[in-house]
Order: sequence, then C-alpha cells, then structure tokens
Amino acid sequence: MSHVEDEIRARFVCSKCGHSECWTKELAMTGTGLSKMFDIQNNYYLFVSCTHCGYTEIYHSDVLKGQRSELSNILDLLFG
Repeated sequence: MSHVEDEIRARFVCSKCGHSECWTKELAMTGTGLSKMFDIQNNYYLFVSCTHCGYTEIYHSDVLKGQRSELSNILDLLFG
C-alpha cells in the first residue's frame, strides 16, 4: 500500500454519511486510439469507497502521487 493511500485512510470522512473507514483500490485503464488498440494502460485512478454506505470518490493517481515514470510505463507495456 502506498503512502498516499495510508494518508487517505487516516483522514477519510465520508461526505455522504460521515463514516470514517474506507477501502482503497488503484485501477489502471486504457485510453483511446493506439493505447486502446495495444492495451496500454496509461490512466491510473484511486477509488476510495466508504465501508458503511459504499459511496465512492475517484482520484487521478498522477495528481496524488506525481507523474508516473517512463520506466513504469515501459514495464506496463511489456508485462501488461
């Protein structure tokens, strides 16, 4: 688990029900055009869900963690 996810869990308060526990999950998705055709997953998002009511917020991982390295993108291309 990343430092960013730990920080979100420590500070989480659901905006719908006020509950203070959450689940986090990072997902990678393809974009459009060539990245979709070659299944290059270059869009990363962090989903944060309240464990009480299920309300989910989505954050762009590049904004939370800084830009992903080129090495990471190359490894994703090679190993999927």
